[in-house]
Amino acid sequence: MKPLNSLLLSLLFLSSQTVLSFKRDEFRNCNQTPFCKRARSRSRSPGGCTLTPHNIAISNGDLTATLLSKHEDQVRPLILSLSVYHDGILRLKIDEDYDHSDPPASKRRFQVPDVIIPEFESNKLWLQRLSTETLNDESSPSTVVYLSEGYDAVLRHDPFEIYVRDKQSGNQKLISLNSHQLFDFEQLRVKKEGEEDSETWEERFRGHTDTRPYGPQSISFDVSFYNAEFVSGIPERATSLALKPTRGPGVEKGLEPYRLFNLDVFEYLSESPFGLYGSIPLMISHGKEGRSAGFFWLNAAEMQIDVLGDGWDAESGIEWVKQKRIDTFWMSEAGIVDAFFFVGPGPKDIVRQYTSVTGRASMPQMFSIAYHQSRWNYRDEEDVENVDAKFDEHDIPYDVLWLDIDHTDGRRYFTWDSVLFPHPEEMQKKLAAKGRHMVTIVDPHIKRDNSFRLHKEATEKGYYVKDAGGKDFDGWCWPGSSSYLDMVNPEIRSWWGDKFSYKNYVGSTPSLYIWNDMNEPSVFNGPEVSMPRDALHLGGIEHRELHNSYGYYFHMATSNGLLKRGGGNDRPFVLSRAFFPGSQRYGSVWTGDNTADWDHLRVSVPMILTLGLTGISFSGADVGGYFGNPGPELLVRWYQLGAFYPFFRGHAHQDTKRREPWLFGEKNKRLIREAIHVRYMLLPYFYTLFREANTTGLPVMRPLWMEFPSDEATFSNEEAFMVGSSLLVQGIYTEGAKYASVYLPGKELWYDIRTGDAYKGGKTHKLEAAESVPAFQRAGTIIPRKDRLRRSSTQMVNDPYTLVIAVNSSQAAEGELYMDDGKSFEFLQGAYIHRRFVFANGKLTSINLAPSSSSKSQFSSKSMIERIILLGYAPGPKNAQIEPANQKVEVELGQLMLEGRHGSSVVTIRKPAVQVSDDWTIRLL
Repeated sequence: MKPLNSLLLSLLFLSSQTVLSFKRDEFRNCNQTPFCKRARSRSRSPGGCTLTPHNIAISNGDLTATLLSKHEDQVRPLILSLSVYHDGILRLKIDEDYDHSDPPASKRRFQVPDVIIPEFESNKLWLQRLSTETLNDESSPSTVVYLSEGYDAVLRHDPFEIYVRDKQSGNQKLISLNSHQLFDFEQLRVKKEGEEDSETWEERFRGHTDTRPYGPQSISFDVSFYNAEFVSGIPERATSLALKPTRGPGVEKGLEPYRLFNLDVFEYLSESPFGLYGSIPLMISHGKEGRSAGFFWLNAAEMQIDVLGDGWDAESGIEWVKQKRIDTFWMSEAGIVDAFFFVGPGPKDIVRQYTSVTGRASMPQMFSIAYHQSRWNYRDEEDVENVDAKFDEHDIPYDVLWLDIDHTDGRRYFTWDSVLFPHPEEMQKKLAAKGRHMVTIVDPHIKRDNSFRLHKEATEKGYYVKDAGGKDFDGWCWPGSSSYLDMVNPEIRSWWGDKFSYKNYVGSTPSLYIWNDMNEPSVFNGPEVSMPRDALHLGGIEHRELHNSYGYYFHMATSNGLLKRGGGNDRPFVLSRAFFPGSQRYGSVWTGDNTADWDHLRVSVPMILTLGLTGISFSGADVGGYFGNPGPELLVRWYQLGAFYPFFRGHAHQDTKRREPWLFGEKNKRLIREAIHVRYMLLPYFYTLFREANTTGLPVMRPLWMEFPSDEATFSNEEAFMVGSSLLVQGIYTEGAKYASVYLPGKELWYDIRTGDAYKGGKTHKLEAAESVPAFQRAGTIIPRKDRLRRSSTQMVNDPYTLVIAVNSSQAAEGELYMDDGKSFEFLQGAYIHRRFVFANGKLTSINLAPSSSSKSQFSSKSMIERIILLGYAPGPKNAQIEPANQKVEVELGQLMLEGRHGSSVVTIRKPAVQVSDDWTIRLL
């Protein structure tokens, strides 16, 4: 930094974050991003790739080849490898052949570490042979590799192309790379003496200059998805679930590509392709027959992706395959090609295959899936105590209270303001006595203050990211002058993790968990409020090469620190704003600094659905909107919708009015309380879904087409969503709405979860929605509930269960319940209860799904089944026979919900007195 008045500079940057809204000109567009501008220009002329594969062979179980240009402009050869993995996953890697250049290159391209899980690498299928075929009357041969039952991978020689073909559909293409010959690979160079081309060796934006010591190093190529109706994925942005075309005939001129570049964007716009806080380069296609395919590029540099409209290539003069398809164009600033092709065939299969590569979602603690109350900032300990007491006074449950940056001593993380928070341990213990928890914020920027022990130690150890000149990078964030830890280094991540011990984090207790904000990383005085691209990391890696993964490594280090703090047996809870492939293994994310308006309420649904499709199931949006002051109706509607988000938190900016649920009048308080009560009632169902995400990768919150993949009416519906496979929720997104139009897919009935009223599937219904959002249970499902309302989820542990059985046209239904201790890792040793409930022929059966275990770890529950409710079952039976207890209980008509709106009376078995953990049957007589 130049020697400026630090106070004035600090005030300038801090105030800019609190009073300015999104300003488009503060961020680059494609034309201001050199690699994007070059690549987009090249893509307007398909057929330009001159590479062909040579020396095709098998090496270490992979297909390998050398890619050589037909021209003499290639700096060095490219090395290609194709690997096949279990479940039909194809991996393509392309990098430079560093040994075959003169002189040999000293710089290596960055390959992203610690994202692909070791278990995936062990699932590689070693190739034994290759076959050469001339396909579809092509003039040149192709090399064919067996991928899985029904699928082959094809390497076409000239022109160079890679695709997966579906043998069950007449060898039609499923997904391909370089079908339009747009592949381009800018190779590393070293500036020659006297060379002055500034556009090659540096780039400028708004007064910032980033050097490029190895010249342009971008990669771009086309990817095509065949028989697809739409594509989705590639978060994060506030836009539709189905990605709209960005180029082509009939597409608005001047549209930007979808950008993947982690940025601190405050008051972001809805309906914008602009990239936000996280990046996952996974795209999923879906077609009319319910078929899906996926493409994932593991690359941490900035990426830009065009979705190309029909006819974009009409003037190329090249004859393309006459097969319906969606073409896309992928551009990255640096890195290598490390790409994965997923064959599906269904959308659930794609998510399962992708998370087999990057890992399943971690299993959260029970408290963390309940309601969270947050604000920047709860002022002091008295404020915390008052808010906590008011929740009890107004009979509103909550589990977690959050503290933002101003709880610290001068924004030095791991500290407490000694005036405002003089007794942090006592404060936390008071919350813990009610089963509640606290979360404090720990951001990646470290205050440059030599009296601050953390900064002093990091400086002495050389743990900070360096600037282009090799000095500790000095940027500005909340504390003022700050430096940033080099989290790509495993040694530094381990050191950081130690800071969460009770000894190092003085004032922390076992009920305290962590929030990682600003970890894109945000640098207020950097280009685009980010770290310069020429900053240096471990081994001379440029920040441009790993930018999108920085927050991921910070999230990883924090999560591992909490794991270490708990002796390896306390599940961490860490919320992160930035994310990357694999983030699902380390905690939850949220959609960042949204705004209190109806458009942001609406767009929260496709944003969260997209995160779930790309592996991150534990996500949510700030209820009420972070910026601005929601009116009572908007706030109520947001709570009613947010109660079904996987992560459910109310949060607000310091400049907003206080908005705790009791501050908006009795009616609105009642409606908010009912919404939160619904979440607590459904916690057993949500927890079971989180276990499903933990074992299969399937998201908790799903687009309708994931459950109904062949129903075309669901393809464009992103205002409704599924919670698991059993619940459908329709949000209300307009002010003053009294009714809602709800499309209910499928051929079976749907039951209103509040009234039990039945509605036919395959139709759109106009429904009353003045006081709640429409929500329905799918016929053929069984949902577990807990109906006794407590102060927190922790106090519900031993409460009895209610089973809600919604019968289908065959008078049958089934569902599952997963239980463990809600906090430890003992479930990995078999300490859990997993039951399947099956209702058929008038009999309900409880079946054990947990495998037998010889482990000493066991989990037991004293919880009983308190009520069994049957929806759609005609009244008639007067009794039920319980076996093996050989007891009879009465069947009566009762209420579906114990509070709120009451509908028709429903068939109810009260107090069957069976334990949830046992095998039993209940037959209606």
